[in-house]
Amino acid sequence: MEVTRENIDDLNALLTVSITKEDYQENVDKALQNYRKNANLKGFRKGKVPMGIIKRQYGSTVLGDELNRLVSKGLNDFINENKLDILGEPLPKNDIPMKGDFENPDSFEFVYEIGLSPEFETKLSAKNKFNYTKVKVDKALIDKQVEDLTRRYGKLISAEEVGEKDMILGQLVELDGKKEIKEGGIMNNSTISMEFVEDEKTKKTLKGKKVGDKIEVNPFNISRGGKDTASMLGIDESELENISDKFQLTITEVKTMEPAELNQELFDKLFGEGNVTSEKELRVRVKDDLEKMFANDSDKILTRRITNHLVEKANISLPDEFLKRWIFTSQNSHNHNHNHDGHHHHHVTMEEVEEQYDDYAQGLKWQLVQNNIFKTNNLKVEQEEVLEHTKGLLANQYQQYGIPLPDDKELAQSAGQVLSNQEEAQRIYNDIAERKMLNFFKETVKLTEEEVDYDKFLEIAKDKNG
Repeated sequence: MEVTRENIDDLNALLTVSITKEDYQENVDKALQNYRKNANLKGFRKGKVPMGIIKRQYGSTVLGDELNRLVSKGLNDFINENKLDILGEPLPKNDIPMKGDFENPDSFEFVYEIGLSPEFETKLSAKNKFNYTKVKVDKALIDKQVEDLTRRYGKLISAEEVGEKDMILGQLVELDGKKEIKEGGIMNNSTISMEFVEDEKTKKTLKGKKVGDKIEVNPFNISRGGKDTASMLGIDESELENISDKFQLTITEVKTMEPAELNQELFDKLFGEGNVTSEKELRVRVKDDLEKMFANDSDKILTRRITNHLVEKANISLPDEFLKRWIFTSQNSHNHNHNHDGHHHHHVTMEEVEEQYDDYAQGLKWQLVQNNIFKTNNLKVEQEEVLEHTKGLLANQYQQYGIPLPDDKELAQSAGQVLSNQEEAQRIYNDIAERKMLNFFKETVKLTEEEVDYDKFLEIAKDKNG
């Protein structure tokens, strides 16, 4: 077997796999002998079917399987031995037919196309200046967080009338076109949370209403649609399209959240016994927790800014047409392979691939730049680090649930179990790699801190180029 490479340009190449009879004959014969040994054909004793019949029935299939195996091995070996940095997987070159004859098999030739990873440089130094954006954790933000905590630990009490954040308990009855109670219609006792009523007009109508009041409402305006609306009315989601949009709500009770008092009992619930002893200390802790939480987001924004800068500077070209074909092929073969689970899978069209390609290409460029940074600056994620990091994650979980920590050996065993799940292991590996890259960025470039208010920060976080 021989594999040869022909470059089309810097990013695309063809690999031709030539296979001779010597490469496949022995394995094909072996497989056919096996078929013969186990064949049950009418009129023949088991294992005594003539080879001619076996060849006619199974010859092409067996040859096809063996050629597939050889081509796949040939391509992989060639790529590894020549240290080719490829994107995606090799694809059969559809406009060049394979050479060879399955009826009278002799030598075969298959041509595949590959997409090559571009060569580029990433340079970073103290000459590169970036803003490091932080949230200004001010009094208003701390007040809101403290209010949220007192509400979360508060208790529901009965109220006279409906307020902005109250809960309404009531009976919903379906009305007909004449706004009279519909015969055989829906009747259900339910709870409506004012916080989730988004329709302003409905909100206004309900505010200030008292127990015993009857109000006409549209069920879709007092719930979140779909499952939520169905469960409020006590019906199946599929029945929603046939219901009236007019219901009578009779208020039976109004509940309001009485916030918890800022006292020692609450402090102990929040932070453990005796750790916080005054509102002043609580506010310091809240500020601290908010800053820690936002620091994570500030880091993400910084990583995005620097990566975007490097992608732009590197001016990376990709084998776009090849990648589109590869995405199209792999998505559809993936769907095809999963079809036997009885679900109907969507066939991805080339138009859809085109539509989503820019996002995919941007993500790939990010990945290439990040890999390049690791390579050029000798950053590595060692197996030992992954294990230690996982042990740390588990130790945190144990502490959270108040479970005593097992000894190191048992902890290492549990970590090994977590890492045997490939997806989980990849996620942990990515986390460590991201942290390493962030530290490298912070040590290398010049950072200027800027503080912005919470709303502005959210805006920046949502903006892909922010």
